[in-house]
Amino acid sequence: MIERILSALKRSGVELYQITETREESAELFFIRKSLDMQRRKEIRQAQVVVYKEFTEGENHMLGSASVQIQDSFTGEEMEEMFRDALYAAGFVRNKYYELYAGQKEASAEDNLPDTSLTEMAELFTEALYAEDTETDVFLNSAEVFATKTTCHILNSRGVNVSYRKSRIQGEFVVQCIDGQDVETYQDFAYNDLNTEALRKKVRDTLEMTRARAKAVSAPPAGEYRVMISGPYVKQIFSYYVERSDSYMIYPKYSAFQEGCEVQGEKVEKDRINLTLKALEPYSAEGIPMRDRELIRDGKLKLIHGSNRYAYYLGLEPTGNYRCCKAEAGNVSVEEMKAAPYLEIVNFSDFQMDSFTGHFGGEIRLAFWYDGERKIPVTGGSINGNILEAQKNLLFSREMQTEETFEGPVSVCMEGINVAG
Repeated sequence: MIERILSALKRSGVELYQITETREESAELFFIRKSLDMQRRKEIRQAQVVVYKEFTEGENHMLGSASVQIQDSFTGEEMEEMFRDALYAAGFVRNKYYELYAGQKEASAEDNLPDTSLTEMAELFTEALYAEDTETDVFLNSAEVFATKTTCHILNSRGVNVSYRKSRIQGEFVVQCIDGQDVETYQDFAYNDLNTEALRKKVRDTLEMTRARAKAVSAPPAGEYRVMISGPYVKQIFSYYVERSDSYMIYPKYSAFQEGCEVQGEKVEKDRINLTLKALEPYSAEGIPMRDRELIRDGKLKLIHGSNRYAYYLGLEPTGNYRCCKAEAGNVSVEEMKAAPYLEIVNFSDFQMDSFTGHFGGEIRLAFWYDGERKIPVTGGSINGNILEAQKNLLFSREMQTEETFEGPVSVCMEGINVAG
């Protein structure tokens, strides 16, 4: 497929390009309650080709680009026509000029789970998924488990020629409680290793969460709260710092972060952030070698990261784009956090963090309100805050959670957050 694409690119007059060929094999299981409803195997092979065009407009040096999706069934003539159209379209994209990432041919990187078949992966995580499903009032009413092995080959016109093979397990499930209100909770999951304990804990927590949601009938009173955010939403708190330190935010001056700056401000009264960018693949989408990189140490920024284009503009080393980060734990336990009155939010209908303004908020689907005497489940209302105001008083739990794209504290506690009840 690669040779056919290269031949069509040459005949189309394309000189600058990047090709990303992927082949994905998957074993997919679909369940209704505990019964297997359907299973299937798939193999998909395709390629994305980015065509670049270098040109000048007045005194401005430009590099435009256009992307084409190629299927294995396309003929050489079809690809030639698509590449000529893409080259024409690239002439209307007026990006400031930058050089494509330059590299060389390297040996293929090994599979992270080379000795485990798709069937074994799917069966192992299916067993973990249903291990905690032992109750009658709250249960998994449906689930999907996908085991995939992906082979990726990246090459460009400046010598990059790298490939790797990666295995992962992903899926989703819905928990239903029929005791009290009939309610459901949706969850998804994804992992890169065979440690199933994180999935078992997610199922266990979701069963408990859904049972509590069935009993929650009122919203918390409006006011200012000491708020604990727990579970997958913790990552979105840290995502603010990951995005603000990305070169695509630095170059247009959307972010004032620079190496050595105090990302939480000068007066931090509680925990300081320690954050590491984690490489999920050996190479980025541009073929840049990826490795774990320290981003923030004791609240101080250590790195500006990002794609080749913006690194070129800023005169920095391109690191590639990261999807995963690891935040270090705090020094207090979740139980110690709960010694004083709090509102712990464990499920939002939607939670968003604005990386431009620092505003965050979301509608509460389930929270636990402790007023100093009673702990009751509540639902409804919303929270609204700004990380620029809250960051000097962040408190991270000692307990940790692990997902494919985040490893970090189970909970983060913030003071003085507005709640619309």
